[in-house]
Amino acid sequence: MKFLDLARVHIRSGKGGNGAVSFRREKYIEYGGPDGGDGGRGGDVWAEAVDGLNTLIDFRYQQHFFAKNGQGGMGRQRTGKGGDDIVLKVPAGTEILEEDEETVIADLAEPGQRVLLAKGGNGGFGNLHFKTSTNQAPRHANPGQEGVERTIWLRLKLIADAGLVGLPNAGKSTFLSVVTNAKPKVADYPFTTIHPNLGVVRVDEREFVLADIPGLIEGAHEGRGLGDLFLGHVERCAVLLHLVDGTSETIAQDYEVIEHELEAYGEILSQKPRILALNKVDALDDEEREAAAAELREVSGMEVHMLSGATREGIEGVLRALYPRIAATRKEESVAESSVEPEAWRP
Repeated sequence: MKFLDLARVHIRSGKGGNGAVSFRREKYIEYGGPDGGDGGRGGDVWAEAVDGLNTLIDFRYQQHFFAKNGQGGMGRQRTGKGGDDIVLKVPAGTEILEEDEETVIADLAEPGQRVLLAKGGNGGFGNLHFKTSTNQAPRHANPGQEGVERTIWLRLKLIADAGLVGLPNAGKSTFLSVVTNAKPKVADYPFTTIHPNLGVVRVDEREFVLADIPGLIEGAHEGRGLGDLFLGHVERCAVLLHLVDGTSETIAQDYEVIEHELEAYGEILSQKPRILALNKVDALDDEEREAAAAELREVSGMEVHMLSGATREGIEGVLRALYPRIAATRKEESVAESSVEPEAWRP
């Protein structure tokens, strides 16, 4: 299945049915009076987050979603049938934006969450509604209210516990393929990964979801390379695993480029907990390993894990370091959400 994380769709709620102009016509009832019914209400357009989806590819082939119109009113005081609603099924983690691609309408982060995107028009009143003591036989009715038509954007941000970040060719896809059952494309050239990949990691009888984010380059937050398309995917990660290529001749610079891009993207990413790892150490001898690790520690001020995706060296240690950070962050998020007081109900 192809991955698509941005889609533009056009929606329209249903028009309300027209009210009816009708009079009683029973035999022997000379002055039956008005009996026109009201029009039915137009259908709504909803969006709902569901399990089992991880792409917006379906919205590439269908971009228009129109709810049904309400039925017109009928004689004998019969109200028209309401129009059927239409529901857009989206993956959990989907943001819904206005046409300007900036204003957020809703963030459907959990399965089952729903949001009303366009409300159906009300049905018009039939002529029965307009009967008064001075107008016993009104000959007019209300038309149904028009539906709402708008263009929106759907933007998917992957929901993963941990995200892999690093320059292109830092070994992220190889690492993901080793620690999970995911099968990302792996090759020895930059930008092998052009779509985010997800995999489930199992360590010490515990599981968490790991995402391989396509490689970032300098200036990614401004639209250079592939990075600005995918930086948003790491917003929902609890912790970031920053992989640095141990065979690079510019280890310190490589580290600083990624850190700068994360900070420039926004406060959400700059404050994410991080674990730092020097990758591809199987290609280095002992002296080169120590020199590379020392250089990385000096520029980052962090503990540096040594690993090799190719030989699995150091893999277990990194995974065991990731899980406690994930658990702690998720617990903090849960406490923060539970402390938010619900808004007062307004009639």
